[in-house]
Amino acid sequence: MKDSNGEQKRLMLVDDDPNLVLLVRDYLEFRGYDVITAENGRVALEILEQELPDLMICDIMMPEMDGYTLVKQIREDPRTGSIPVLFLSAKGQSQDKVKGLNTGADVYIVKPFEPEELVAQVESSLRQASRLNQHPDPNLDHGPKLRVRRNVELTPTELRVVQLVAQGLANRDIARIMKVSQRTIESHVSNMLGKTGLHNRTELARWALETKKV
Repeated sequence: MKDSNGEQKRLMLVDDDPNLVLLVRDYLEFRGYDVITAENGRVALEILEQELPDLMICDIMMPEMDGYTLVKQIREDPRTGSIPVLFLSAKGQSQDKVKGLNTGADVYIVKPFEPEELVAQVESSLRQASRLNQHPDPNLDHGPKLRVRRNVELTPTELRVVQLVAQGLANRDIARIMKVSQRTIESHVSNMLGKTGLHNRTELARWALETKKV
């Protein structure tokens, strides 16, 4: 499947079931998509540091890092926050679907599913993402107004960190650039969230851009 510029759409499939991965990947590739795979959320995040797919299809129950944790981290990172995510799950109860969608997934598909249903949901989500990119709602450009504590003062190191966060870099990349441990960067981000009263890295990046700290 190609976009309006003639480029092939790239999908990431995250699932620990090798048989399902094989079947779904073959079907999606047959339909014209470029498919990259990961066996759990941790591996998916490592791949996302190198390349960004147009859409993600993600299982929920996986070892090392489940789908809920993966999607939460994706939504908190400015680089990946707008990637459409389709959840796959054997849990079909209403409360499971509500939890999945509230976590940040765009679509919730119950296993077992027909391949055509998955393709239809993929195409629908890609079309919707394309429309949003072409015709952004001016009222949604910056999201809800940020509530930030007054007289926030950042140390020079924190200022450098927030500038890199606003550029869409992951904590691991920032740590590499600044030649410190990832835990140190996480500590700086946590301190800045405490100083500003913001809730996540996405809001921190928005605040840095809006206040021209970048």
